[in-house]
Amino acid sequence: MNSISDPFSRRTFVTKAAQSFLGVTALGQLGNKAFAVPGENTSPLKQVPTARNVIYLYMTGGMSHLDTWDPKPDNADVMGLTKTINTNIAGIRLSENLPLMARQADKLAIIRSMASTQGAHEQGQYFQRTSYTLRSSIRHPSMGAWLEKFQSRGNPTLPGSVMIGNDSRHPGAGFFEAKFAPLMINDPESGISNVRPNSWFTEERMTTQLGVAKQLDRKFAETYNVKNVRAYSDMYDDAVKVMKSEELKAFDLDAEPAALRDKYGRDRFGQGCLLARRLVEHGVRHVEVTFGSWDTHNANFTRVPELADELDAALSTLLQDLEAHGMLNETLVVLATEFGRTPEINVNDGRDHHPSGFTCVLAGGGIRGGQVYGATDKRGDKAVENPVTIPDFNATIGYALGLPLDQVIYSPTKRPFTIADKGKPLTQLFG
Repeated sequence: MNSISDPFSRRTFVTKAAQSFLGVTALGQLGNKAFAVPGENTSPLKQVPTARNVIYLYMTGGMSHLDTWDPKPDNADVMGLTKTINTNIAGIRLSENLPLMARQADKLAIIRSMASTQGAHEQGQYFQRTSYTLRSSIRHPSMGAWLEKFQSRGNPTLPGSVMIGNDSRHPGAGFFEAKFAPLMINDPESGISNVRPNSWFTEERMTTQLGVAKQLDRKFAETYNVKNVRAYSDMYDDAVKVMKSEELKAFDLDAEPAALRDKYGRDRFGQGCLLARRLVEHGVRHVEVTFGSWDTHNANFTRVPELADELDAALSTLLQDLEAHGMLNETLVVLATEFGRTPEINVNDGRDHHPSGFTCVLAGGGIRGGQVYGATDKRGDKAVENPVTIPDFNATIGYALGLPLDQVIYSPTKRPFTIADKGKPLTQLFG
């Protein structure tokens, strides 16, 4: 067996390492063109953006549409213990579990005809965030990565996107360079962990060690001068910028009045929504806040009111807070989930997975409020009026941001992809 001390073997070893860790191909293909990003000229679907920022609220586990946004008041067998209430828009009714949001229906576009092809949690969540089905051979970018890929960061010293919540399976940057991945924050009240060096690890020592690391990596970086290699150096540079930035105050929730923090709710989701507003205010353009679990196979009529109570307080306060700061018109607030719950109530007083009809909600960012788009049937079983696919929904987000929906990006394996696959934006929601 050859030793890696042999020059040819060393080259083979480094090449194999690059293939394994960076997803690059053979040595002869490792030029600047290996990760080229060809487009299809100017996209006819690109338009003047109606939104600059996105606050994406993800309801993990499959939120029951029937007990929240799409109640069926004339079908007692379907509704069980859940009642309906009027909103501030005539003709739009919501579940009694969302009384505060019922007063702000004039801000909402409620899409009641969502339909997914994925009925399992991991696959459904991945599909919702990427518009592509989960594959073992590739990782697709989420919307925050697409936004940063096509447009600039709002604040050069803060991350382009932030994900608040404990979701290790988030698709992140997908096959894009690592620099497009969101900053992950588990607890919104803790901010960024370990961002300040301790008293021993001074800035001078940090600069020296980074210099040594770059010197050690120099030969490899020069040999494999491709995006996925350069991205690692970029990540170090970005980390240093964040550590030195005065904008870190954006992560400090203690700067907010206690009364406002109480209004959002002192739970992680409420404080996550408040942090999202602060981050957008400081130039972070895409912030996701996860909340769940809405997987109510058991005790649906106990769990949904509890979950909805936290959601109602946080979302209603977020919309009011954005409006008070003059930010709602430029910030698209998205509420999404992977699927709904069955009209049938199971033996455990719960509802099961239901991808054929459910609800997502949009507000702000150029969306015309006070509207319902599409409908499920009388039981809330299937999307029967203006069905909306997951790619359609994501195309609508991309359209609001002015992203080129039909511009083609090639993955490292030379496969073509667009922001929302074949999705068509719901342009009629804007106005």
